[in-house]
Amino acid sequence: MVNKPPHYTDHPSGVECIEIAEHMNFCLGNALKYIWRADLKGNAVEDLKKARFYIDREIERRG
Repeated sequence: MVNKPPHYTDHPSGVECIEIAEHMNFCLGNALKYIWRADLKGNAVEDLKKARFYIDREIERRG
């Protein structure tokens, strides 16, 4: 459950989000992670709010 919980690998694409997120900075990678897995963990709205938090931090950082 630590390295490969189901919501890490259940995306229809078969790709694990870390394979893409590791090429981004922290905030963008985390936002992607929460968007990617939003429908796989049971509470999509909560995960989308988490993604928005990281997107807002990235916007503030760049602003």
